Amino acid sequence: MADERGTSLGTVLLAFLSGAALGAVAMLLLSPQAGEESREQLRRYAKRTEENLHELAGKAGETLDKAVEKGREFVSENKSVLTEAYQAGREAMRRERERLSGVKKG
Repeated sequence: MADERGTSLGTVLLAFLSGAALGAVAMLLLSPQAGEESREQLRRYAKRTEENLHELAGKAGETLDKAVEKGREFVSENKSVLTEAYQAGREAMRRERERLSGVKKG
C-alpha cells in the first residue's frame, strides 16, 4: 500500500531497518568494548537484520502474488464485456468502411 506521497510500507520499513543497522554499526565502532565483543555484537545485528529483510521480502512477494491474482480475476470477470466491446468496435468499423466506400455488403 502506498500513502498520498507514493511511499510504500516496504520502503518505509527498509529505510527504518537500514537506519537501525547503520546506527548499530556506528555505536559499536565508537564503543569502548573489546574487538571480539564488538565483532560478535555486529554479527548478531547483521543476522537479525538479514532475518528481517528476508521476512520483508517474503511479505512483498505475497503482496505481489495477491495483486497479480486480483488482476487475473478482473480480466476473467470482465472478459465478456471486453469481448463485446471489441466486437462492437469491429462492427462499427465495418459499417463505416462500407458507408465510405459506398458499397453495401449483405
